Amino acid sequence: MKLNYKRTIKVGLAFAIIMLFWTAYDFVIPLLLERAFGLSNSLRGVVMGIDNVLSLFLLPIFGKWSDKVNSKYGKRTPFLFIGTILAVVIMIFVPITAKAQLKDATALRKDIYAVETTADFTYEASNGTVYTSSEQFYQMMYETPAKSGVGYAYSDHDYLKLNDKNTLEAYLEIASYGVREIEKDGNKFYRIETTVSGYTRISQKVEITEDEYNEIKQHNADYQKFVEPGIAVFASEEVNTKITKVHPERIGIYLAVLFLVLVAMASFRSPAVALMPDVTPKPLRSQANAMINLMGGVGGALAFVIYTVGFLIAENPFTQIFAICAAVMVAILVAFLFLVNENQYVEDCKKECEKYGISNDDEAEEIILHKHEEKGEDGAALTGEALLAAKKKHERAYRRSFFFILASTFMWFMGYNAISSNLSVYCTKVLNQSAAVASVISGVSMAVSAIAFIPVGILAVKIGRRKSVLLGFLLSVVSFILVFLFVKPDHMAKYLFAIFYLISGFGLIITNVNTFPMVLELSSSSSVGKYTGYYYISTMSAQAITPFISGLVMDYFEDQYLFLYSAICVVIAFIFMFFTRYGDSKPVPAASALEYLGAGDD
Repeated sequence: MKLNYKRTIKVGLAFAIIMLFWTAYDFVIPLLLERAFGLSNSLRGVVMGIDNVLSLFLLPIFGKWSDKVNSKYGKRTPFLFIGTILAVVIMIFVPITAKAQLKDATALRKDIYAVETTADFTYEASNGTVYTSSEQFYQMMYETPAKSGVGYAYSDHDYLKLNDKNTLEAYLEIASYGVREIEKDGNKFYRIETTVSGYTRISQKVEITEDEYNEIKQHNADYQKFVEPGIAVFASEEVNTKITKVHPERIGIYLAVLFLVLVAMASFRSPAVALMPDVTPKPLRSQANAMINLMGGVGGALAFVIYTVGFLIAENPFTQIFAICAAVMVAILVAFLFLVNENQYVEDCKKECEKYGISNDDEAEEIILHKHEEKGEDGAALTGEALLAAKKKHERAYRRSFFFILASTFMWFMGYNAISSNLSVYCTKVLNQSAAVASVISGVSMAVSAIAFIPVGILAVKIGRRKSVLLGFLLSVVSFILVFLFVKPDHMAKYLFAIFYLISGFGLIITNVNTFPMVLELSSSSSVGKYTGYYYISTMSAQAITPFISGLVMDYFEDQYLFLYSAICVVIAFIFMFFTRYGDSKPVPAASALEYLGAGDD
């Protein structure tokens, strides 16, 4: 018995649509919220959790609804078609509704960042303080305490101390130097001097020595490490106070449009995901889920290319990113409709199960319907009260395993989504990297990890789903602890973070490939959509809560503690999975005995 890879890949186009949207959404929306509205980490986490709150209620409803549909196009295809069309129409308006806010916020940020280049810097803050010099402004950056009373608002004194920079004089020396543009051309070194005359910007190269070049380079690095992150935090707070709170209708309209597009996406997620188990025999579902996730990875890779190129070309390419993502989603939907005949695929799966003498209702029949035969220690069949007691014992174990799988999945998503929903902001504000670099780190991790999809599916057949999931949890915990202990905002940060984050990428693939099939193993063919909904209750409830909690962790502790929080969540997930009994994969069967007898007659 072998997986029909061609059929699974075609069905996986539905998941490619889903992951294209959510990959773009998880990376781009936090940046849009931060740049346009200047929301704090915790408030941004609340907004990023809206989709998960909606999904918590909507995914089980649409999943169960699709179980009952009986159309000429199948159970799931109508939901995929209507939901995708609605989503792509509405999502175009997400960046459009933030356009005026983003324009004003960008202008305000330029006024604040003028401190780097303007000798006669003047800025009136939202609290009424007027800064009439860059030195006065930088002194405020160094001395202002955080609102929480823990640490400082705009400078990391602990990190300054580690680098022997934690005095006002040392900080002002770095800050007042600013960032100077330099260039290397072969063995010659230049400082770029820029002057503005009217509307004309004039730049000229001034040759300098290599020592002068290296000195300026070091000063620039110090400024970008110690000063610019604080300016970014201050600028976001000013945007929120001066613009967002003055124009609350803007964020209200933005959130209303965001709400509509999230409802549209929720309408077809459960039906689309349930299509894989509809057309795949139970013993092969881990392998099939690996291929489905691989197709989801293709969708995510397309999103990665779109937003990476967008941020390389423009500073705020939000409208272009969403428009191109919408067009690609429609193209994939058209391919799905031409290539997938859902009713035919379901019928083919039934015939394949009959050929090998199995049923996609096995676990449900054994546990829920009590059709299995219980035997005592002597091998004799149990009867009467002993049989009833044995069956009740199995039913309790079944329900306990079902709870443990969902609880483990919940804690896993609490840990991993805390990082994925804050990844772009962590890289840009904490590690002081550009949005493009942040997207490259994310994309490379996804691309390299993708090579594990097929081996992970095979691994689940060899050692079982449960052991595979436990291995994935261990890799993720190791990754998060390494980031927590060793990644600091210096010149090595992006390289160390990329390596450590890659380890968690492998853990993500191993875990996600197997947890969903473990839930489906406990379902019947008539309840696949409902059990898919249960699975998403656990994942989406976690993703609804964890952005807010992780935002609080970042607001009230050092940002690095985000990874310690995630590691603790995954350790709890490991404990739940360790005590799970049901849901593991069964051996892939050979042909039935009857078929072998028939072959002998030939």
